[in-house]
Amino acid sequence: MAQTFVCTECGYLGKSKTETKGSFLIEIVLWLFFIIPGLIYSIWRASSKEVVCPQCRNASLIPANSPKGIKLVKEMEADTTE
Repeated sequence: MAQTFVCTECGYLGKSKTETKGSFLIEIVLWLFFIIPGLIYSIWRASSKEVVCPQCRNASLIPANSPKGIKLVKEMEADTTE
């Protein structure tokens, strides 16, 4: 079961997205020309994955069922009913 998140920046409510830092193109170039830096860069990219908001790409997501998440969802619902 996928967890629902709330973005504290843009107010998005839904599933998260996982992004990897760095560039795939740079990784390929490093592997083709410099094997050791390519390996180091690949390890860094693999370890730098983070959960981000699909709308604003910010890493400020919190679980919707947490106390702060519940409060944000209620505030967003109140803003839409006004």
